Amino acid sequence: MTQHFYIQQRTGVYMNKRLTVKEFDSFTRNLSVDHANYHMLDDVTFDLLEQFILDSTAISETSDDIASFLSIGNVKGIGKVIRTKNYVGVLKLKNGTEIEILPKIHSPASDLSEEETKRVFLTMLMHLPNLPFKKFTMANLQLADHHVLELFIQMFLTEVKWLLTRGLKSDYQAFAGNEVYYKGKLNITQHIRYNLAHKERFHVTYDQLDLNRTENRLIKTALLHIQTKTSHSMNKKDIKSALQFFDQVETIYNPNDAFSTLTNDRNMKDYRTVLEWCKVFLQNKSFTTFSGTSVAYALLFPMEKVYEAYIAGVLKRTMDNRIYAIYTQDRTHSLFDVPKRFALRPDIVIEHNEKCIVLDTKWKILKNDLRSNYGISQADMYQMFAYHHKYDAECVILVYPWNNGFPVQSEPIQFSSHDSVIMYIFFINLYEIEKSMNHLAELVSKKFA
Repeated sequence: MTQHFYIQQRTGVYMNKRLTVKEFDSFTRNLSVDHANYHMLDDVTFDLLEQFILDSTAISETSDDIASFLSIGNVKGIGKVIRTKNYVGVLKLKNGTEIEILPKIHSPASDLSEEETKRVFLTMLMHLPNLPFKKFTMANLQLADHHVLELFIQMFLTEVKWLLTRGLKSDYQAFAGNEVYYKGKLNITQHIRYNLAHKERFHVTYDQLDLNRTENRLIKTALLHIQTKTSHSMNKKDIKSALQFFDQVETIYNPNDAFSTLTNDRNMKDYRTVLEWCKVFLQNKSFTTFSGTSVAYALLFPMEKVYEAYIAGVLKRTMDNRIYAIYTQDRTHSLFDVPKRFALRPDIVIEHNEKCIVLDTKWKILKNDLRSNYGISQADMYQMFAYHHKYDAECVILVYPWNNGFPVQSEPIQFSSHDSVIMYIFFINLYEIEKSMNHLAELVSKKFA
């Protein structure tokens, strides 16, 4: 864990207390525990975090509950603890404390630094839908002391700066007024009412180019929104600088309605990425936000979804799409056909020459212990058995993240039955993703041969 107070950086300064922990770590109240997975909080911060759990309400599009990522419990000899679960991201409490939660990612060489972990995590996030930073390279970002929200804000501001160099687009807006020049259309009724004694004036309606178009209003609304979230001085400075270009632009009260009115205008192609970022901040796309009396904000990602999207994305890139068809979240089959109920939805289905292989991703640390079935849940095994049967698959593969409890060059673990069901447990080394994915592609190719 790192604790930072008034951190001076190359590009700015944080003025809040910051803590960095890993998923499934625990917080104690004013008690130092000699274990890497326990982190001490002062009374005020612990109480705020506990209150957040007790009274928070999910406000995202999903049905995620606060209990999905934080829980309160008791540990013998330690007392009350608050445990993080498998959500990663950042939350900021009302006393200014920022808690960054990173995923547990293993490397064969050594424990990954926070910066290396963040680098892998951001690479994984690039495969989530609705996150528009595919073109960013890690070299563009300063990862060491930026949590994920500040990095998102930094990426958005980079896009805004680029747009401003290209110039904001104006749109024709209808204006009506009593003018000294005749232009547009004469409003006869108003002209007679106001100008009988003012022959030098014309009450007219005319079109005029104006910056106050929907796209610019959304950008300004997003800038003002993130201005209340950022704690980093350079981001604050860049937001203030950008807002100067939007002085004549109004904000939008209901962004959802505004987004629904946008059209795919080729003349607005410079705005596409910026507007995708506006959706991220104004519509909570791809992540979960929570509100509560003790928290300023919480931006969190369910690692199961991140991992699933990452594996599917890299697998599609690795395997030849001229030979293999890869589908995600396939809905072809149900457990029962009459009536068609209990839908099966495997994460990945690969088809080749009228044969198929089914893969499911599991964000879980397995144990190298056959007696405990490696920690694989019985429910997962039953589910994979159903996939094998209903899809008439060549085999089914459970894909887990590799951890250092297993050999570096781990061969897939195989389970088979007398009725020709073949199941593999495959490990992905997230730190060396290309090598692992090539091995997975080789396994798939062999099973289709």
